[in-house]
Amino acid sequence: MIHSLQENAAIILPENGLEEKLNQAKKENRKLSVKLGFDPTAPDLHLGHAVVLKKLKQFQDLGHQIIIVVGSFTARIGDPSGKNKARKPLSAEEVQHNAQTYINQLSKIIDVRKTKIVFNSDWLDTLNFSDVIQLLSKVTVAQLMHRNDFNKRFTENTPIAMHELVYPILQGYDSVKIECDIEMGGTDQLFNCTMGRQLQEVHQMPAQIVMCMPLLRGLDGKEKMSKSLNNIIGLTDEPNEMFGKTMSIPDALIEEFINLTTDFSPQEKAELLFRMAEGENPMNIKKIIAKNIITQYHNSTAANQAEQFFITQFQNKNFEEKEYQSIPINSLSIDNKISLVKLCHQLKNDLSKSAIRRLIENGGVQINNSKITDSSEELELIPGTKIKIGKRSFFELV
Repeated sequence: MIHSLQENAAIILPENGLEEKLNQAKKENRKLSVKLGFDPTAPDLHLGHAVVLKKLKQFQDLGHQIIIVVGSFTARIGDPSGKNKARKPLSAEEVQHNAQTYINQLSKIIDVRKTKIVFNSDWLDTLNFSDVIQLLSKVTVAQLMHRNDFNKRFTENTPIAMHELVYPILQGYDSVKIECDIEMGGTDQLFNCTMGRQLQEVHQMPAQIVMCMPLLRGLDGKEKMSKSLNNIIGLTDEPNEMFGKTMSIPDALIEEFINLTTDFSPQEKAELLFRMAEGENPMNIKKIIAKNIITQYHNSTAANQAEQFFITQFQNKNFEEKEYQSIPINSLSIDNKISLVKLCHQLKNDLSKSAIRRLIENGGVQINNSKITDSSEELELIPGTKIKIGKRSFFELV
């Protein structure tokens, strides 16, 4: 049991802490309280979040109490974890909307009915100024400057606002209020999570252990998966989108995706890694990963259909046999003629006009199987016109 709970964990602090907590819970015949905090900054969960959530699910399946702390107060401050500048605080309305979206998506991995969901504004909003000063007195500036991003900004003379220094203290205080046994997070949350240990000890409580999971790299193969970097596979993405995005990952990410995004058994994972080492075509392995991911968040039928869609759209060279999304001409805000960049922007409004312009100039847009590289070219729109934008977007005007 302990081996499976430790699997894939990047950091467990202290090293023998998990075993001690499990033994303690067994001795006292109680559940462990396992905490995960979310600041609802962007409302979409992705496979990077799922790495931690799936570990929580393991604890939940063993009967322990999962506590999701929604940072309804701390999101209004902004935590710059891993960044070299302050993060923009959110309004109360944005926090509430994003929090509800998060909670809805959690059910894709954990059993929300058995999960305790709390909002840290419930206790942080009630602190008076004297309480805050008392809390701040428990932590030294030297301790805060051990946090890498604070230290880096300080040495580079980049401004650090006082509210940012307070943030990890408030996150640590959350652990005091919910009497947490284990706090989960990504490795970028190590400092904030250890603050919880320190504040619990100051309050004469048993210190929580910290379990940090690896940060899954995004589709670019470089930075951690993050919506702000537009390199994510979202838990609510459609199957075809999930499949296509997974197929686009660099080969160097395959092992990481096998270990962190699939739910294969250790033996099945080892078999896939062996096939990779023996020189099997990486595309075959990516297809297996993609189908597994889609089966987890949709179902096996959707996974098979997404594979067939990918083969038709991207491996079949025949332009005419691909599947196109029908777009009624009268649904577009256009006159009889329109520039290519404006047309593409209406069809793909998730891309900026400048991004579309670059795509066109680099040969990434086709009209009726012909590349057009002049973004200002005027087009006459007639039914039956077929448009390909980028690698995965196909439209037909009707």
